[in-house]
Amino acid sequence: MNLVNTIDSQNAAVLEGEDELDLATVHPVFAKAPRSVSFNKLRKRLIRQVRQAISDFDMLKGQKRWLVGLSGGKDSYGLLAVLLDLQWRGLLPVELVACNLDQGQPNFPKHILPDYLASIGVRHRIEYRDTYSIVKEKVPTGGTYCSLCSRLRRGNLYRIAREEGCDALVLGHHREDILETFFMNFFHGGRLSAMPAKLLNDEKDLFVLRPLAYAAEEDMARFAQAMEFPIIPCDLCGSQDGLQRNAMKEMLAGIEAKMPGRKDAMLRALAHVDPSHLLDPKLFDFAGLMATKAD
Repeated sequence: MNLVNTIDSQNAAVLEGEDELDLATVHPVFAKAPRSVSFNKLRKRLIRQVRQAISDFDMLKGQKRWLVGLSGGKDSYGLLAVLLDLQWRGLLPVELVACNLDQGQPNFPKHILPDYLASIGVRHRIEYRDTYSIVKEKVPTGGTYCSLCSRLRRGNLYRIAREEGCDALVLGHHREDILETFFMNFFHGGRLSAMPAKLLNDEKDLFVLRPLAYAAEEDMARFAQAMEFPIIPCDLCGSQDGLQRNAMKEMLAGIEAKMPGRKDAMLRALAHVDPSHLLDPKLFDFAGLMATKAD
């Protein structure tokens, strides 16, 4: 039985009656969460979207332990909370290890994440690696840091996942991240490519999972605000103007404002690809097309 059916058959009453749940029955991460109808609807929507992504991309197959990358931003906090919620309900049969990579950025508040994770009883690992100095040294003046910073961070997280005996690295990328990446590759890379919800790394020993693939950034922002997560801003790339990703974000926001629902339509399009109606002969055998003549 897949995850969606399991939730629907075993926990429908719990999910529908969550407004009446006693505080003692929820994971400590939700101990101070709002008890409003609007927040419960938001929480249920995120749970539904995450469980759908887990089911659609078969994320639980053979999995025992996940390393959850925690940056200190709204999305990774929200991801961890939703996964803890599913785990608390017995719907996510994997161990969770939260991990923050302290990259040596100046004025980084080192106490916030370990204090928060300890307060909610989550197993965690805080790793220090000064990738900040490397990025500042290697990237020329005026260049953007994100690409190199991301590669260095990902390499360290892979190493930590192996050391912790994890099967997968789980990241907090959401719907907008996927769409922005698609259009960055479309406009600047000349290829149709986005962020996959499930990826096997180059070494073929770890999966990269994105359970928030269907979740909207706006929902993640509202969720983080309601949960009062101790957000840590990124002072490295967050201070840079004119990033390509920012331009894609603004473009998508403009499209959505003029034509509501377009972001969801775009995401659906990424899941319904017709190779015969594109221009890549590696994906479709155009040379092999043969017309059948009538007698």
